[in-house]
Amino acid sequence: MQAPRALASPASLKAVLAARDAAAALEDGFAHVGVECDQLPLADGGEGTIDALCDEWDEQLVRDAFARPRTARVGRRDHGVVVEAAQVIPFDPSGHDVMHASSRGLGELLAQLQPSGPLVIGIGGTATMDGGAGMLEVLERLPASTTVLCDVQTTLYDAPRLFGPQKGATPGQVAELERRLRARGDLAPYADLPGAGAAGGLGAALASLGAELVPGAAAVVELAGFDPVPYGLVVTGEGRVDRTTAEGKAPAEVVLRCGVAGVPCVVFGGIVDELVPGAETIALSGDPARAARDLFELGLRLGTRLLDAAG
Repeated sequence: MQAPRALASPASLKAVLAARDAAAALEDGFAHVGVECDQLPLADGGEGTIDALCDEWDEQLVRDAFARPRTARVGRRDHGVVVEAAQVIPFDPSGHDVMHASSRGLGELLAQLQPSGPLVIGIGGTATMDGGAGMLEVLERLPASTTVLCDVQTTLYDAPRLFGPQKGATPGQVAELERRLRARGDLAPYADLPGAGAAGGLGAALASLGAELVPGAAAVVELAGFDPVPYGLVVTGEGRVDRTTAEGKAPAEVVLRCGVAGVPCVVFGGIVDELVPGAETIALSGDPARAARDLFELGLRLGTRLLDAAG
């Protein structure tokens, strides 16, 4: 009988553990009991997209949503480039100001790129709600054929109501943000596209430059070459598993594809608020300081189970 194999395909545990590190911890646990485990970290278009799609990257000096200097990674893939908007203009809950956050820094980065292949932009996790206005001030055209990975499928005018409060907007500011977006005639033709409201309207702004908007998790899973068929078990998960997990997050896409392939899937969460249909859902300790250890122990436990099942 062929020895059982596992696949570790987690998303990041935001602000706690990168997807690559989570996958490595799981693999260490499986290896500790003699089970072969491959790593394939995933993302949904936000944090970890470069990790999931690129083995090479370089660093660029950029300006964040408030014109402060920072360093952003730019991934290299098949002669093309992968950019995470959140590497440039990240949301910082300790210092947000959604009314003044600008996407200009992202535009400056994109304007200086010269890829010889396609451009992929993940737009989840930004501080902005400016409808890409800052970006469009400095970016007249995209430097290559561009695919935009949207972590949500929200349309443009719904974005302030759904995501403004998360970025610190008061009810009055939400109304003002919606008014600003509705006043943007340049975005009106793209307002109803799924993903147009992602990253505070960056989706619509990029669509206005000719980019294709796609669901981020499904695209990342496809581009990363996810295939559960060779494995006896697939493990995925993220920091918090809740109702949004099933709404376009990478773990839900993994569960879906494992179900089609008939391969067992386990979903972990640092915190679990809701179970994921179609998979075993396991809560970790919830202690950020223990995250890597929790995943090592989970790999060990699941590896032992695999060996026992194999007889």
